[in-house]
Amino acid sequence: MRCTPRQGPVHLRRLSARSARATGAGRRALAVGATVGIVAAGLLSAPAASARPAPDPSPTTMSVKSPPGGANVRVLLFHGSAAGGDESPLVNAGIAAIERIGLSGPENQRFEVTATDDASVFTDGRKLGRFNTIVFLTGGGDVLDPEQEAGLEAYMEAGGGFLGLHDAARAEPYSDWFTGLIGARPAASGPETVQRATVEVGDRLHPATKGLPLEWKRPDKWLNWVKNPSGEVHTVARVRESTYRPGAGASGWDHPVSWCRDYDGGRSFYTAMGGTVSSYDETDFRAHLRGALLWTTRLVQADCKATITGNYQAERLTRPNQPGQNDQIGEPHGLVTAPDGRVFYIGRGGTDSSLPVVTDWNDPDIGKGRGEIHVYDPKTGKVTLAGALTVFGNKGGGDELTKVEEGLLGIELDPDFERNGWVYLHYTPHSEIDRDTHMGERRVSRFTFDRATDKLDLGSEKVLLKWPVQIHSCCHAGGGMAWDSEDNLYIATGDTNSSGFSGGYSGNNPEPNFKGVSFADARRTAGNTNDLNGKILRIHPEPDGTYTLPEGNLFTGKETAEGGGKTRGEIYVMGVRNPARIFVDRTTDVLYAGWVGPDAGQPSTTWGPAKYDTFAVITKASNRGWPYCMGNKQPYRDRNLPDPSRPLGWYDCDHPKNESPNNDGLVNLPPVTGNNIWYSPQGGGPDFPRDANGVPSYKAEEATHTLPWLKGGGQAAMNGPVYRYDEASTSGTKWPAYWDGKWFVGDFYDADQPRNAVLMDPRTQGDGGLPVHSESLKKIVPIGNDGIKNLMDWKFGPDGALYVLDYGRGFFTSDSRSALWRVTYTGGGPTPAAGQLARKAG
Repeated sequence: MRCTPRQGPVHLRRLSARSARATGAGRRALAVGATVGIVAAGLLSAPAASARPAPDPSPTTMSVKSPPGGANVRVLLFHGSAAGGDESPLVNAGIAAIERIGLSGPENQRFEVTATDDASVFTDGRKLGRFNTIVFLTGGGDVLDPEQEAGLEAYMEAGGGFLGLHDAARAEPYSDWFTGLIGARPAASGPETVQRATVEVGDRLHPATKGLPLEWKRPDKWLNWVKNPSGEVHTVARVRESTYRPGAGASGWDHPVSWCRDYDGGRSFYTAMGGTVSSYDETDFRAHLRGALLWTTRLVQADCKATITGNYQAERLTRPNQPGQNDQIGEPHGLVTAPDGRVFYIGRGGTDSSLPVVTDWNDPDIGKGRGEIHVYDPKTGKVTLAGALTVFGNKGGGDELTKVEEGLLGIELDPDFERNGWVYLHYTPHSEIDRDTHMGERRVSRFTFDRATDKLDLGSEKVLLKWPVQIHSCCHAGGGMAWDSEDNLYIATGDTNSSGFSGGYSGNNPEPNFKGVSFADARRTAGNTNDLNGKILRIHPEPDGTYTLPEGNLFTGKETAEGGGKTRGEIYVMGVRNPARIFVDRTTDVLYAGWVGPDAGQPSTTWGPAKYDTFAVITKASNRGWPYCMGNKQPYRDRNLPDPSRPLGWYDCDHPKNESPNNDGLVNLPPVTGNNIWYSPQGGGPDFPRDANGVPSYKAEEATHTLPWLKGGGQAAMNGPVYRYDEASTSGTKWPAYWDGKWFVGDFYDADQPRNAVLMDPRTQGDGGLPVHSESLKKIVPIGNDGIKNLMDWKFGPDGALYVLDYGRGFFTSDSRSALWRVTYTGGGPTPAAGQLARKAG
């Protein structure tokens, strides 16, 4: 239905005058004459408003019912033009599509549509108050006079709905309030032709996007923005710039294309799509508009607050330690949350920098440190030092033959912790080091926590698993642990090798050793099927302190290949370098891991890829490649005795062989599975042209960066959790359902490195598929010297808040910036309120 509304009495709330605007007919003439010139020069872009401007004097009220509209849902489609003239084919297509949407779907979600180009409707409060939503399908320019814009403001303040389509972002160019209503203004420069591009649909719950493809390929005219609105609006979809030519003024990897927010009392949704007539014939695009209209008309609720950064609060929970003590926190190295909300977090072994360290191997106290377990209680806000283990892990800084990354490395609570109080610790006991051979013992032990005293009973230790590690040279100890839904315990172990002696490329130099034990050849450890280092292990702890092996590990330990006795049944994943943090999503039992790469700053046509820090979604037992292949199966060059400086052939990622003289496992290894995320100083996901044998060129100028939201430099991957929203939880600070199923990936450093939430495609994630969507968390989990600068671990608690460890500002110590933080959501629930819905559910 289309009509021209008759003009009724005007009862204005106020005149919406702006100091920078003209008035009346002269202003409209200015807008018509200037649209081509001034607008093209970029003056359409008023600053984005995160809150409405201060009200003008003139507190009179226009009669708009609150909330506008009712159960007989009506949509007003406004298509007025500053330039005048006949209706364009695009306007006709848009009107027809929205009328069709209103007549389709379930009976209780249908609505009537009235289309008009007469702006006087905005000064008729009685008529305007009949409509649940106003749609702007206009070509831009100054389409409302001050009285009419004031009427639109009054409508929104009464709780109205607004949907802006494509060029609506060019309307009312002099109005700060309208800029806030839309959310962003188009840049003067940008592509003018229709191009096919991929839209990343990140919000899987909003009615406008929940049924759309994860990667939505469609043609349109794509707008660039004067100011990126991310963080001030809730973005539901982004366009991937690598799939089209964005031209000047491009936004980069974060290019919002559809978004919403609660604004000035009402609800606003905007999509930059719909710039072509054919858009309105697309089934998916009409579904997009339909979902937006269901929310703006108050037919359904939706969350348009979840990614607005002002809706999150980061709070430091621990105070600085007292001088010379670790009373609040040790050298941060991991955390876990208990079902009652308490947070258990560990210190690796470093102490206050004012205290001495012992580095002399002739001294019995070489590297002796305290691996501390602290407990934060949210009910009291107090911290308790629950216990401390005597660990090998305190040698301070220095070169790799001085410093050490051993110590207390990981913590997990038993799945039945509330009943049995069992705590699992992954550590290197000082009592087991051999000062002659420079060998140590890594172990995973179970302790009992006494809830009456809040202390760990150190005498209750039961050693589940132990294995030898070389401690002559640093680094890469790993340490993370996690449980799956079958109560299997995953244990991440590093390759325990030096980063030197291979130029920062593959850690495969067999030559350096101490008393016959190589400390620079990761083929002895990570690439060895008979060694527990450089792995992710999977065991099933038993009540008596032993463990059994679940089915489905990479090896059984009983393989007869190559003579037998060359595998360990605990290995679930091999070929990882330094997996400090792992996470298992108990909803799916999928393992998520991240590990630090080597040190080469540039790719080498001789030796292979630059340093890649890596994240992987692991759906089954596998070989992740190190030290043979990195990234998406990019091989290194082999080297061996007698001259490790001479390159040999490229490794075959599909048929890797361990031909190191330090290998006591299988020569023929499982094929390498490609990883999902990798990044180098040059950027994220670098890939190269490959020759007939699949070997990349490794020429930096030929690289394609498949993950443009990533960059490294100094880099240290810190894997995070997958958020799972608990609908039954009554917590007022839990993160919204929007984040459900999203994987948090971060880096120790906070400059150009990632701190992002990514969305994976379940169909491809297990085979190295790239993320389909990413968004930055840097304004939610704040960066900077006064924020969480050095991310060491992060996990969600039972209250739905995110708990984060900031390592501090030094290395191998705790300092005044070492802290436990909590990031909570403060934005409230979906809108409109249940009592404001236009129709009862049913």
